[in-house]
Amino acid sequence: MTAHPFRVWAPLASSVDVVTGVRRYPMQADQGGWFSGTVQGVTTGDDYAFSLDGGAALPDPRSLHQPHGVHGPSRIVDHTSFSWTDAAWRGSPLADATIYELHVGTFTPSGTFDGVAGRLPFLRDLGVTAIELMPVAAFPGARGWGYDGVDLWAVHDAYGGPEGLRRLVDAAHATGIAVVLDVVYNHLGPDGNHLGSFGPYFTDRYRTPWGDALNLDGPDSDEVRAFIVENALMWLRDYHLDGIRLDAVHAVLDTSAVHVVEEISARVRTLEAELGRTLWVIAESDLNDPRVVRPVELGGYGSDAQWSDDFHHALHAVLTGERFGYYVDFGTVADLAAALSRVFVFDGRHSVYRRRRHGRPATGLSGHRFVGYAQNHDQVGNRPAGERSASLLSPGLLRVAAALVFTSPFVPLLFAGEEWGASTPFLYFTDHQDPRVAAAVPQGRRQEFASFGWPAASVPDPQDEATFRRSRLDWSEVDREPHASLLAWYRSLIRLRTSQPALRDGEVPLVRTEYDETRPWLVVRRGPVGLACTMSALPARIPIGPGARRRLLLASSQPPPDLAGDLLRLAGESVVIWTEGD
Repeated sequence: MTAHPFRVWAPLASSVDVVTGVRRYPMQADQGGWFSGTVQGVTTGDDYAFSLDGGAALPDPRSLHQPHGVHGPSRIVDHTSFSWTDAAWRGSPLADATIYELHVGTFTPSGTFDGVAGRLPFLRDLGVTAIELMPVAAFPGARGWGYDGVDLWAVHDAYGGPEGLRRLVDAAHATGIAVVLDVVYNHLGPDGNHLGSFGPYFTDRYRTPWGDALNLDGPDSDEVRAFIVENALMWLRDYHLDGIRLDAVHAVLDTSAVHVVEEISARVRTLEAELGRTLWVIAESDLNDPRVVRPVELGGYGSDAQWSDDFHHALHAVLTGERFGYYVDFGTVADLAAALSRVFVFDGRHSVYRRRRHGRPATGLSGHRFVGYAQNHDQVGNRPAGERSASLLSPGLLRVAAALVFTSPFVPLLFAGEEWGASTPFLYFTDHQDPRVAAAVPQGRRQEFASFGWPAASVPDPQDEATFRRSRLDWSEVDREPHASLLAWYRSLIRLRTSQPALRDGEVPLVRTEYDETRPWLVVRRGPVGLACTMSALPARIPIGPGARRRLLLASSQPPPDLAGDLLRLAGESVVIWTEGD
């Protein structure tokens, strides 16, 4: 007869039962608030729940699958049942990566992991070496961004559940592509969040924009920290993922001597040694604090890299001319040059947006500690109409933006569809089942954008399924103009980065820039590789120095400019890249 062991941390309960169908099985109270028990007659694929003190059946806090939704029973999953074929996979250095961020639900018509797997040959041919999945932990309803997940150990059923994720990772590794997962430990969503019924997972000592913070440093917090840290390791170990991207670590409130991000990084390093393959920890931080990526022995958290919003904001503001919200702090070519040569534009400088000084210098850190991009899910989706850069910039400036990303000292990231200038927006969409939450989300979204000066009528209803459908990529565009030529440009840039060692060295202090604010134009030098670009529609005469022997690598305008003299004549909204010497 089959049997399955169950275990749950429920220090707030006097008794806990395992519920399978209509039957209840009492569990034994163990030390530290844990309860355990083995139930006969249940096995992989069966559903179960926990009842606290005789109350309603609740999903397991460490549920691996919620096929009936976030309020329904959990399903038993066997992590050892999948037949992996990636035994020879050892990962790859983050320094050599080209990352491709995607949302599973909108990437293909099927909106599944298998749909993503079907596009892996396209990504390989593009030059992508790693895909980054937006969160797949179970969240309410069928559609959403995933940042309101409530069952952090469970794989979203609508995407294909645990088996679908394993098939995708296995296929990606067979294609030579790593897989990174975005995980959210700074908050949980409001709909289906049952953790507080089991134990002191939350604290009212801190507040986040989403409510009470996770209890990471208060009384009884040890098991809460273990819940988070072990979750991070589970994705890497049991799903063979190559890395995690920690969402908004500035909102992970922890005053412990060892910050939970540091603890995660240290445990991942140990797991990396055990598994014998490369693992990445990438953070998102709004603090401009280099401690996030400094090694632990130098007082840092030990993350491998963090997203570089200053680079994005500087690039976006100078190309689009937008100055609302946090873009008020940016908009000059000097800011873009600073981001390329110092990483943080705000490294102790006063921020108008924040009305205070912000950040500190990223001295001594490699560019490989930072991920650079012209677009990502936040910067596109957190606009009322979800406009991509292709809706905001000319074809010429799209090529300028891409060239600056792929010749930067940072690890490049592109957002799905960016490479062909997708015409479809990426909007904010939800499928909350709780009527109160469903009503509050559109209202809150409109109030948020009102502070940026956008009228409420311009904000689509996130709960409307049409908002989700509009966000699906249209793959029929790829072979049509103007999309096909932009895709060819991206492929050329990725190949160029791969072929030129100077573009992959991460040596931020060696980046040299010259610029003119009035034209405006920018020149960037990385060893023997030079780039010159113009941001206005007018042609520019750009001094590039006396007659070194120059060889053209790429040019966005045809015919390409003459590189022979010390004065470069460059067409408006265009970019040229060359190498010097023999």
